[in-house]
Amino acid sequence: MVDLTKWSWLLVLALIPIPAMAQDTPTPLPSTSAEHVILISVDGLRPEFYLDRTWPAAMMQRMASEGIAAEAVRGVTPTVTYPSHTTLVTGALPARHGIVHNRPFEPGGVTGAWYVWADSIRVPTLWDAATDAGRTSAGISWPVSVGASITWNIPEFFSFTGQEGELTGPPAQTFALRSAVTPEGLLEEIEAESLGPFPDFYWGRNRSREDVTGTMAGHLIEKYQPNLMFIHLTQTDWHQHRRGREHDEVRLAVAAVDRAIAKMVEASLRAGTLERTAFVVTGDHGFVNVNTEINPNVWLVEAGLHEDRPDRGDWRAVFHPGGGSAFLRLRDPGDLEAVEEVRRILAAQPPQVRGLFRIVEADELAERGADPDSPLALAAEPGAFFGGDTGGEAIRARGGGAHGYFPDFHQIHTGFVAWGAGVEPGPLIPMMGMEDIAPVVAALLGIPFDAPDGILRPGILHQP
Repeated sequence: MVDLTKWSWLLVLALIPIPAMAQDTPTPLPSTSAEHVILISVDGLRPEFYLDRTWPAAMMQRMASEGIAAEAVRGVTPTVTYPSHTTLVTGALPARHGIVHNRPFEPGGVTGAWYVWADSIRVPTLWDAATDAGRTSAGISWPVSVGASITWNIPEFFSFTGQEGELTGPPAQTFALRSAVTPEGLLEEIEAESLGPFPDFYWGRNRSREDVTGTMAGHLIEKYQPNLMFIHLTQTDWHQHRRGREHDEVRLAVAAVDRAIAKMVEASLRAGTLERTAFVVTGDHGFVNVNTEINPNVWLVEAGLHEDRPDRGDWRAVFHPGGGSAFLRLRDPGDLEAVEEVRRILAAQPPQVRGLFRIVEADELAERGADPDSPLALAAEPGAFFGGDTGGEAIRARGGGAHGYFPDFHQIHTGFVAWGAGVEPGPLIPMMGMEDIAPVVAALLGIPFDAPDGILRPGILHQP
């Protein structure tokens, strides 16, 4: 039997920032197999959030000290949210699972569409494996999960417009979300029993969103006790985009995320499932401070390969940007002359501009498991990132933070922490791949799963 007094005391401590020189002796969780696994993605997670105790993340830091953690997780190419989250639940790289970017490339011009539908994923997912094994699942704000075989699902879904254009702003966003929740009425149930009216601030740069997510997750944990749960926390991403890596607003966002994670732990305690639950906390990418925006499509417009029009006009080649990377797309995939013209355009830029990026050839893209439909890509150097404008200046001053880079340097790496039932406490893992996390989740839960590009690293799971 679990000692509830002890667990309540640990949770109180978890909510208090722990000074670097005054931490308590870690109290490990019982080493048993997991009946419940909660996979938490912290968008924009950097390993220092749980490794450096000057960051306000006492719950994540406790999990890392009592469980097992990685110094770095190498992301996928590109290091953007939707391909990364799909790799987290498939163990496959983007070229294999099919989500190669946040937004699908649209030959007729950008409409605002994102990869939101679960049937866009070309390989089996962890939620498919859970269903096949007779286990229940739940999801909150997980990318590319609309229509997924998740038992209780509140996916990441936002408004394009409202009902027949009647709604705008947050009401339209909430209307769209309600239409995608399964089973029907689940969000209304959470509102009535735990949350109250769904708040407008959920749809903005607002750290209180994490309190909403934590409350919704707590409701599902206590009422339904799903075997497998997927949670996406977003505010660390939004505030780093605006402020860069180091800012008080970012620290407040980290604290909000950590508070939401602690609420999930507390809900597991109230449900009586904590000693049988494993928590896996990870992310999709790190962050890079930037000062320069590059808009390579301006050069293509000047050369006549694209028009400065929303529908692209009479175009032959265009770059599909994603922060620290940009992937070339062709109207005619066989138009090799357009590819060579793009090479000449890039080579003609001044040395100080050429030094902001490198050209990545198709064979390297294939080796990295990136977009197979791009004959070449551009990889920005840290400090620069790509925009999609087709007019104005190609090179502009721009501050804040970005991701989307090729995962080749430490600032863009994300993290991994595993804590709880079935986890073997151990030393820091120097580096692991994002594709190696799905095998950990499946093994903790004890369900069959084939991660086509990932491996189950030794030393993470408890060996009785």
